[in-house]
Amino acid sequence: MGMSEFYGAGDDTKSIAVIHRALELGVTLIDTADMYGPHTNEELVGRALSGRRDSVVLATKFGIVREEGGGRSVRGDRDYVRSSVEGSLKRLGTDVIDLYYLHRVPADTPIEETVGAMAELVTEGKVRHLGLSEAGAETLRRAHAVHPITALQSEWSLWSRDIEAEIVPTARELGIGLVPYSPLGRGVLTGRFASSADFSDGDFRAANPRFSGANLDANLKMVADLRALAEERGVTAGQLALAWVQHRGADVVPIPGTKRLKYLEENVAAAALELSDADLAAIEAAVPASAVAGDRYPDMSSIGR
Repeated sequence: MGMSEFYGAGDDTKSIAVIHRALELGVTLIDTADMYGPHTNEELVGRALSGRRDSVVLATKFGIVREEGGGRSVRGDRDYVRSSVEGSLKRLGTDVIDLYYLHRVPADTPIEETVGAMAELVTEGKVRHLGLSEAGAETLRRAHAVHPITALQSEWSLWSRDIEAEIVPTARELGIGLVPYSPLGRGVLTGRFASSADFSDGDFRAANPRFSGANLDANLKMVADLRALAEERGVTAGQLALAWVQHRGADVVPIPGTKRLKYLEENVAAAALELSDADLAAIEAAVPASAVAGDRYPDMSSIGR
């Protein structure tokens, strides 16, 4: 996502180099969405994977409609499902998508209709597996009853733990894998930011509640504690935070995003970190879930339906 939008200016040449290096390091899951750009991130990923498509599990998402003037809406009707997949296949330069997610659950279309249309794509060989993003527990059950849901992609990190109470147990009961996005708290858990002034022009974090004013000040105090803990162990705060997510279970596959080689290599190295129960407890004490200030988005109305 950040290679094409939301986190400041990008550089396609450098981004493709990062993707190629990721493959060299053993990364096998590449995740994008049609709304990133919009559309340009799928095109970028398609170019990066040219000649290398068979080496990855390729995931993309549909359902968030970018409107004129900057507005957004959510669609899941059958016609939109079918037109969306055709656009994604073309932009990605592939004849099949390994994992196709509904990006957000629409309020005006039954999940049975959306997943039913997505299931048709599996039958037709255009999609291999189905996923949902930011879906609630009951929606997961209803969707899974129509067609097996392979993965749930939701925000999950040290400072975003609301899915743990009900959604994670439901996914595990149904055999649905968990794909945490923003496992580094949109970068804040790396310790790179000292204030909102560190965000570049066009960075959408500056408008998010957790990254604004007193909320950010409070959250950065916790990040400082995480950094101190990481320094004691000779790793970065980001590696410690990412390893914590990885230790949530064998069914958890976090997808940290970056457009820089340095951070890519740090992220991959975090997968090898072993954390004891005492380590995990110390990390959670440094960033208590109950102490995080501010919502994840300015508008949370489409989350957890």
